[in-house]
Amino acid sequence: MEKDLGAYRKSYEKKQLDESGVPDRPLDLFGQWFRDAEAAAGGEEPNAMTLATVGPDGYPRSRVVLLKKFSEEGFVFYTNYESEKGRAIAADPRVCLSFFWPYTERQVIVKGRAEKVSAAESDAYFQSRPLGSRLGAVISDQSRVVPSREYLEERLLKAEKELGGGEIPRPEQWGGYLVRAESVEFWQGRENRLHDRLLYRMNDRGGWKIERLAP
Repeated sequence: MEKDLGAYRKSYEKKQLDESGVPDRPLDLFGQWFRDAEAAAGGEEPNAMTLATVGPDGYPRSRVVLLKKFSEEGFVFYTNYESEKGRAIAADPRVCLSFFWPYTERQVIVKGRAEKVSAAESDAYFQSRPLGSRLGAVISDQSRVVPSREYLEERLLKAEKELGGGEIPRPEQWGGYLVRAESVEFWQGRENRLHDRLLYRMNDRGGWKIERLAP
């Protein structure tokens, strides 16, 4: 099947991004943009982000995960440490996070290094998850080949009988990563494809340099 998408067009006209009106630190601007995305998205997971890694085979791989916390330290998400993404991070902690918020015509691209959060932080978040999500983390050997959907459902039913009535400890192979940003690009769609792109780049003193990029 072939479909020509060349006629798809959209003019970005909602907002602009100027150096004179941005804060010195990227996390402050990210917080402003995230609040705007929350208000505009109407609950449609504004915390969804694309995580890109490079695996031991040398191939890049991207997938959508959910941001669960952000602060001056960085960006936190949770996964199975033995999944494909977990194995890739173990081999090379350099990652890229990408947010796309179509309702505000914005993107944010973060490059940095991922490190595991503390066991206590992973424990606390794990216990805050719904029961089904906790059981799913227990029974899923993420990224491994399984024989069928029925296999997973049977494992879940068994876990519900064995663990559903009591406390479910966090599996050792499941937990959080903190991505410490080294650069953060803010992209605001503009008319005529002359988009605004401001790049925050960390300098040797731990401060941030702001540069404008060509669209």
